[in-house]
Amino acid sequence: MSQMSFKMEDLSPVKKKLSFEVPWEEVKTELDSVYRDISKKAKLKGFRQGKIPRNVLESYFKENAHTETINNLVNKYYWEALDENKIVALSRPEINEEGIKENAAFSFSASFETEPVFEPQGYTAMELEREKIVVTESDIEKKLEEIRQMFATMEEVTENRKIQKGDFVVIDFTGSCEGEKPAEMKADNYLLEIGSQRFIPGFEEQLIGMNKGEEKTIKVTFPEDYQEKKYAGKEVSFDVSVKGLKEKKLPALDENFVKNFDKYNSLEEMKADLTKSLEEEAKRLSETNLQNKITEKLLQANEFEAPSSLVERQIYYMMADMRRRMSSAGMDDKSATELCLNMHDQFKDEAAKEVKSFLLLKKIAEKEKISVENAEADEHIRQLASKYQKDYELIRKAYEDEEKKENLKLELTQKKVFDFIAQNANIKDVEKQGLLEAEVKK
Repeated sequence: MSQMSFKMEDLSPVKKKLSFEVPWEEVKTELDSVYRDISKKAKLKGFRQGKIPRNVLESYFKENAHTETINNLVNKYYWEALDENKIVALSRPEINEEGIKENAAFSFSASFETEPVFEPQGYTAMELEREKIVVTESDIEKKLEEIRQMFATMEEVTENRKIQKGDFVVIDFTGSCEGEKPAEMKADNYLLEIGSQRFIPGFEEQLIGMNKGEEKTIKVTFPEDYQEKKYAGKEVSFDVSVKGLKEKKLPALDENFVKNFDKYNSLEEMKADLTKSLEEEAKRLSETNLQNKITEKLLQANEFEAPSSLVERQIYYMMADMRRRMSSAGMDDKSATELCLNMHDQFKDEAAKEVKSFLLLKKIAEKEKISVENAEADEHIRQLASKYQKDYELIRKAYEDEEKKENLKLELTQKKVFDFIAQNANIKDVEKQGLLEAEVKK
């Protein structure tokens, strides 16, 4: 650095403050440079461009010149300090300065968040239980039923019968709330599955027992936490007309059904392949549950503050993910966005946990010198291409972006850390019958 002096202080375990004092000689040098640039570009009546006297420039451009000089000095010395002291700032700095004063040093401070400094504890000799999940006949039957559902057909109900749970009805409806009939509460030829719980609680239940062609007024009370606040907790009446009744027909699970798949020659062959894929799923689930148990033990053994900037970033990712899932499920973008924004505080604890887990795994990787080289990442991509029978170059190009490549290496590094902890743990294997019972444990 130059003659500039600075001091560093810790405001909290995750926040630092750097205070700088830049000598007037350096401030003047930078200010003169800024005025030279302004002189080259400025256009003032009565003066040739590039030949405007300094005192005239100051009368017109002093505020702009001081602002640019301050920005240049702050950027130069702030980034130099971070680089020379090997400090990683997680947030944008809060800058405090009192401007440039003639013949006086320029002082400013920068406050920002950093990663907490701590020694990771309790990651060796852990006492753990690992589930050995055994795929059962029930698992296979459930998977077969899911595949049947994919090939289901929707057929009109020809017999004269009443609506029952599981039916699909085509309805017209108009809602009325406090004497008004909002446009968003009206629809024609709306297809609704009875029992899907897509409507306000109580709506679908009151359709059960109706006949095709029947009309009825249904009254429901909107939940107190309904996303549209103007309807929350209020009673709404819906005039409903049943225009059609459909039911889902599932194909028989026989040799004819197997003909839908080129890769199978018989039902037994199909079941054998499903069993293999379910066993792979059971292995992944077992590994995920073990990793979650490791994470919980690490969090219990290590108390430290999660930087708020990283927590906020994680909350944003979680809200964006929820919004995508809601939109893909059919919710309109505006409602999905509003609902996710309203859930900001509900995500906070889980987001802090995710951030702490990330920092713990990072610290362990640093301490144990665990890393992933480019060659290892490339080998992983080759394995992905082979597993999913895709072109290697196609998948490799998907990871050419530097951020995606770094994210992949981070993911693989975390996997290595989990493997390291498991290899150094005391693990007791416990058999668990069926994927249906062995859900992911967080």
